[in-house]
Amino acid sequence: MLLGTVLVLLLFGGTGPASAHAALRAVDPEDGSVLKSAPRHLTLTFTESVGLLDDSFRVLDPDNRRVRTGEAEHVPGRSDTARVTLPAQGLGEGTFTVAWRVVSADSHPVSGAFTFSVGKPSATTASVDPGPVEDPATAALYDIARYLAHLAAALLIGTAVFLAACRPAATGDLPRLLWAGWWTLAAASTAQLLLRASYETGTAPALDGLDRTLTTRPGLVLLARLGLLALTGLYLRWVRKAWSARGTRVAGGALAVALALTWAAGEHASAGLQVPVAMASSVLHVLAMATWLGGLTALVTTLYRAPVVEAATVARFSRLAFACVTVLVVTGVYQSWRGLGSWAALTGTSYGRLLLFKLTAVIVLLGAAGLSRQWTARLVTAGAENAAREPERVPVPVPVGGPPSPPAAERAGAADDGGYRRGLRRSVAVEITVGVVVLVLTTVLTGTLPGRAAEAAAETAPAGGLPVASVTNVPFDLGAAGRGTVQITLDPGRVGRNSVQAIVYGADGGFATVPELRLTFTLASQDIGPLDARLTDRGGYWGTSDFDLPIAGTWTMRTTVRISETDQVSETDSIEIR
Repeated sequence: MLLGTVLVLLLFGGTGPASAHAALRAVDPEDGSVLKSAPRHLTLTFTESVGLLDDSFRVLDPDNRRVRTGEAEHVPGRSDTARVTLPAQGLGEGTFTVAWRVVSADSHPVSGAFTFSVGKPSATTASVDPGPVEDPATAALYDIARYLAHLAAALLIGTAVFLAACRPAATGDLPRLLWAGWWTLAAASTAQLLLRASYETGTAPALDGLDRTLTTRPGLVLLARLGLLALTGLYLRWVRKAWSARGTRVAGGALAVALALTWAAGEHASAGLQVPVAMASSVLHVLAMATWLGGLTALVTTLYRAPVVEAATVARFSRLAFACVTVLVVTGVYQSWRGLGSWAALTGTSYGRLLLFKLTAVIVLLGAAGLSRQWTARLVTAGAENAAREPERVPVPVPVGGPPSPPAAERAGAADDGGYRRGLRRSVAVEITVGVVVLVLTTVLTGTLPGRAAEAAAETAPAGGLPVASVTNVPFDLGAAGRGTVQITLDPGRVGRNSVQAIVYGADGGFATVPELRLTFTLASQDIGPLDARLTDRGGYWGTSDFDLPIAGTWTMRTTVRISETDQVSETDSIEIR
């Protein structure tokens, strides 16, 4: 129930900052620029290396016809810079719209648009579909599969480590937990592989494009994970109950490390600075989290379902959990430093704010873990005292009426043991609940632009307002035509001077034309506004480069779209300005 609620809130909780990954650092020619002659190339530079799609660039001329271009390619020696060749002759004058979509090194697609003019700007009426933005069904399904994969990996690896390292006397339902984790991870990874092509291109869910997916790094990573899962299935059938054997632990450890590596190879650790160190840190972080959270699930299952729980088993897990916490703290500090880049990014970027939420949840988790260690110590002490009483017991003849009652000391020891076991069950249940929240926040962080990249992009972003700061998608009603969306970007989305870019998409996901678009901001708590952003039609999008937001606070943004000469619709949204 908790996990389902968190997933719904994360996936369908409304608009918010864009979860871009590779941010656009610069474009040549610059957004909104007017050139004397047509350029030979379009060049885009990102904050990290990117992969190119078959249709990464679409260029529309002033009459909204598709311009024939060369194949998208990387600039030699620059995996973070992509370019496309324009026709040598016949480009003409006027304003050209460029829509682009690439795949970040951490496997997530990112897209945007900008314009430039040759000779002089011209009015355009965008009616040609420049390519999909993002299909919500595909994005939701892919994200759900990604979350389930993280949870299943924790269940699979953590339960296996619990069996091998903690050596419970009765395994009970633990094999079922292992196979539940295995099947869920296999299904989620298969779904990711099949949806990958649609996810990258932003189209509706479809099974075509698998051949291209298998030539990309994200596709190969997912294929490798499925191969490792096949080996893991054979391993689980082979190991049976010999979990403590040396060969079993070595083979299982190698498989766990290899599985964790598939996450490190497909997320933020695989791009940016200090990649080898970051990859090693990511693998350790994944293993520590999986061992802790999955081991907790195995422990609470044992406490509830096993007829006997040895105090030694609980004590072993307590020591293991402490080691996991140490690894999580060390690797977490390193990853936070690598992702943030500065203290300002902690509160000034979406990545930093999510990191603060995760830190708060981790503190609660550590508190619950401390309470569990106290209950563990009491349970171990009670077990030792009960064992010490065994030699002192004297056989008593069994009367005709039945066996005698246990001695008072034995009854007291059993009561203590039962009470400590109930207390440990409750504290471990709290740990699991908070741990699931931490794991989901961790998954969301992997899909959020790191603070270091956001700041680097904001420092060098063109004046046209590229989608690297606060991005809000505002749906509106088109009547019989369905529902459209206005994508509004505030750059840098902070107090002071901001540039605004608003792109209108129709029900089919393509660029749409509206007679008028107005954007106003009101800060009711300070009785400020409404402030009109005074957007102008820039041929392909509406924008301004000199809109001022005077103070921080939660502003109400009102978007008014005129869809005909007589009809208009308005929508409101809350925007946090710092």
